[in-house]
Amino acid sequence: MNQNYAYARVSAQDQNVARQLDAFHAVGIADAFIFIDKRSGKDFERENYKKLLRKLREGDTLFIKSIDRLGRNYTAIIEEWNRITNTIHAAIVVLDMPLLDTRMKSDTLVGKFISDIVLQVLSFVAENERTNIKARQKEGIAAAKRRGVQFGRPQTAYSPEFISVMQSYFEGEIPIKDAMRELGLKRSAFYYHAHRLRELGYLLSMP
Repeated sequence: MNQNYAYARVSAQDQNVARQLDAFHAVGIADAFIFIDKRSGKDFERENYKKLLRKLREGDTLFIKSIDRLGRNYTAIIEEWNRITNTIHAAIVVLDMPLLDTRMKSDTLVGKFISDIVLQVLSFVAENERTNIKARQKEGIAAAKRRGVQFGRPQTAYSPEFISVMQSYFEGEIPIKDAMRELGLKRSAFYYHAHRLRELGYLLSMP
């Protein structure tokens, strides 16, 4: 019998996977078939992702919420996508991008062509965003040092994706409740870290 699985990922232990889990539950996937990693998306050396691959069989379907939850390395995403669909012969469904549903790819040649193009574009965007976040981090650190901010212990280390969620809130892309839920923070802690990120020069704009 074919099985539906799901994979969720965040980059740090203090980040929250609630939105991803809600999306999987909405399509009927039980917790027992959801695999979660709290690791960077720079590569696929992740414990639970490897466990998932060992479970996947031909005819199964893997659900992910968005392509950057699978990973943030363009070449590696394409390789993993091909391994799952062409070697294991399982299907992949990206919930945030209906065009990326390999259960439909055999319908028409045009459909497969469009799906392949969208995959490559989104994979590139995921890696490019990771590169841009790192560049913004370096710029922010340099600016903070010029203002005399001291780095090192006991400063909190912020992951690129933690900063990205904060920035998305301050640029009006997501509401505060979604940002708090994604980061696993209460309101007081959220504002504390937002203030620190602003002092360190990470946040490019404020409301």
